[in-house]
Amino acid sequence: MFHDSNALHFDAFAPVALPVGITGNNAPSDATVRFYANGSDRLFGLDLVRDTLKDAARKIVDLSARARRTTIFFINAHCVNTVIRDQQYQQALQSADMLLPDGSGLRLAAKMAKRSTPSNLNGTDLFPEICAEAAKNGQTIYLLGGKPGVAAKAVEHMEAQYGEGLFAGEQHGYFDDSETDNVINAINASGASILMVGFGVPLQEKWVNAQRDRITTSTVMAVGGLFDYYSGNIPRAPLFVRKAGCEWIWRLAQEPRRLAGRYIAGNAKFIMTAIAYALTARGIRQRYIDASKRSLDLSIALLVLLLLGPLVAAICLLITAEDRGSPFFMQTRIGEDGKPFRMWKFRSMFKDAEARRAELLDQSERDATCFKMKKDPRVTRVGSWIRRLSIDELPQLWNVVKGDMSIVGPRPALPSEVAAYPEEARGRLAGKPGLTCIWQVSGRADIPFDQQVAMDIDYLNRRSPLFDLSLMVKTVPAVISGRGAY
Repeated sequence: MFHDSNALHFDAFAPVALPVGITGNNAPSDATVRFYANGSDRLFGLDLVRDTLKDAARKIVDLSARARRTTIFFINAHCVNTVIRDQQYQQALQSADMLLPDGSGLRLAAKMAKRSTPSNLNGTDLFPEICAEAAKNGQTIYLLGGKPGVAAKAVEHMEAQYGEGLFAGEQHGYFDDSETDNVINAINASGASILMVGFGVPLQEKWVNAQRDRITTSTVMAVGGLFDYYSGNIPRAPLFVRKAGCEWIWRLAQEPRRLAGRYIAGNAKFIMTAIAYALTARGIRQRYIDASKRSLDLSIALLVLLLLGPLVAAICLLITAEDRGSPFFMQTRIGEDGKPFRMWKFRSMFKDAEARRAELLDQSERDATCFKMKKDPRVTRVGSWIRRLSIDELPQLWNVVKGDMSIVGPRPALPSEVAAYPEEARGRLAGKPGLTCIWQVSGRADIPFDQQVAMDIDYLNRRSPLFDLSLMVKTVPAVISGRGAY
């Protein structure tokens, strides 16, 4: 197995961060709770540690001394770019107990999103602090990674400063998969309390995630190209360059051909990701989507009402002629955020339908949450026809004009149905109800209720004007087919 220890350097702008929606620490342990006692900064969907270098080092060593199982990864701009395209890396990050912010890229993203600015806990500055704390507390460190001889030089350099016996062992990263068992056995036999793995992003995080259950060392950290700096192979930028957040320029100047993709194209990609995140975090993107959706709703509703005026008039006459009742039916439904509203429909049942509903409840062909019958005796002849073609829903265009509903959105439920919702189903109340939705174009009433809920929540999570248009187009053949319409 070839491990490129130079693939990740904890430079000022080498900060990797996660894309929107990814969450770390999905199963908090005691170590996680202890570590986050001073709080965390949430950025790109991740809880990033908020602490000083000295305090972070002290807490890491304290956790290892108490044998608290802890997995620690760094997050920087390069990581953000990587995780977007690498699902295994994303899963590895989700398994971490601690995520340490690294570099000026994350600080820039936080400012753009108007979030709390995270600390810069980069590995290069944190390493000597951990060494000092470990030496003081009698803890030992094992280094795994780098080319042959690199980790050994780093051990020699650091022990010259902090005393012999600080390191329990070292192993280069150029070993075959067949040697993995021997490497892990050596780590476990060393008795080290802290293991630092330097294979580069994302290989090191994936390796740690895959092997973590076999490693007895209490604290495992993925540290990228850290050993190269402390072996003397790679000189760090002057302090004033680091303080200015420009160490990435220093590194680029040293190896322009190898690092151009990461630092030029990669930084540009990260900035675009940070802008997109900021627009979402500040609500700008959602306000744009809401305004566009409202404009689309009004335009289509008014146009359809104008074009179908003669059809609406004809249906009113047919309904009235059958049983001399009103052509319209109004019913209280539950809308966005649980707000009730009066929904309009063409009346498709006899005038006494509501009074007869109770006696038919035990004949429902759906689960207990929603009442549905394929051959409901309360449906009129005209009602059966307009239901099959979903024409009975046309008056809801007036609800769209009023703003109670949208063209596309979860179908509005009765108050009694909402009262019986399981907790997970309440997520479908997070947006305006609509005339059509994903499950309406996928089988309508033939779709089980739990699948309807999943489809509605999926729609709300990725709604957009273009997505709405695609569902509107799919509604036409769904209506003509009549599948699931009863």
